[in-house]
Amino acid sequence: MEWYLPMIWAAVIGTAVSFYVILDGFDLGIGILFPFARDERERDQMMATVKPFWDGNETWLVLGGGGLFVAFPQAYAVIMPALYLPVIVMLLGLIFRGVAFEFRSVSDSQKRWSFAFTAGSIVAAFSQGVILGGLIQGIPVANGAFAGGSFDWATPFSALCGLSLVAGYGLLGATWLMMKAEGPVGQRGRTQAKALLLAVLVCMGIVSLWTPLMSERIYARWFSLPNFYYLWPVPVVTGVVALLLWRWIEKGREILPFVSSIVLFFLGYLGLVISNFPYLVPPSLTVWDTAAVPASQIFMLIGTLVMLPIILGYTVMIYWLFRGKVKEGESYH
Repeated sequence: MEWYLPMIWAAVIGTAVSFYVILDGFDLGIGILFPFARDERERDQMMATVKPFWDGNETWLVLGGGGLFVAFPQAYAVIMPALYLPVIVMLLGLIFRGVAFEFRSVSDSQKRWSFAFTAGSIVAAFSQGVILGGLIQGIPVANGAFAGGSFDWATPFSALCGLSLVAGYGLLGATWLMMKAEGPVGQRGRTQAKALLLAVLVCMGIVSLWTPLMSERIYARWFSLPNFYYLWPVPVVTGVVALLLWRWIEKGREILPFVSSIVLFFLGYLGLVISNFPYLVPPSLTVWDTAAVPASQIFMLIGTLVMLPIILGYTVMIYWLFRGKVKEGESYH
């Protein structure tokens, strides 16, 4: 097997997942922040900030999941039975919030659909964090197949990861509102962003300490020499970005807080990659162990290389066309 094909596919899937987390993260964050709006009119404005983007953002989730199925079928065959329940709950949450988004604009009872939108957003975000926690803590494998129980993922660590992602998506949503919404909605986003940043930093700190204590492999990756000399800038840069984000929020900047929130997410994502690469199913199966035959990878890679620029171009065009702020009282109907 060509060694570089799994690496290329790992990069493609990693890119798709990172784009999904950032782009769908802020509109999930809007749903998480829905209960803090004063009335349905403010919720209309909040939804109007994401209306042109929200459904296209989930394209990256399809690319990531489809890429895993095609390029790493054995990893897919192990991960899905191990995390079947949180995956199903996540998908139901995404479906529920999508239905709520559309029905809320035509329903006589907006409050019920607002609740549905909030519940779907929180459930989807929490489930994604649980899935991540389940992967980080490791999946038991025997003879190339899942060898654990249906609820192995249900641990305090995975629950903490779920709460962390809810707080992180809330931070993205709050900084998005600072950038995109005029009036009280945008101003409230500033206060929410400060509280959520503190919550994110606490969660990141606990997860960062818990992970190496839970896994000797990850502990050795970060704290053995000479690795420590190369990796110490990651937490330091994370701290600097968090400090800058706090200062920019206090100064009332509009774009920089959102950008720095994205950078904070990428740094956390980088930490996960450093901790686990090259394991796709920690702690036993690597990207090379689980890769499909080269012919399948090459065939699908050709199509991906054609479609990926189209997806990126469409995404850039939509964000450019709908740039600017949503005015106070503006509706998404």
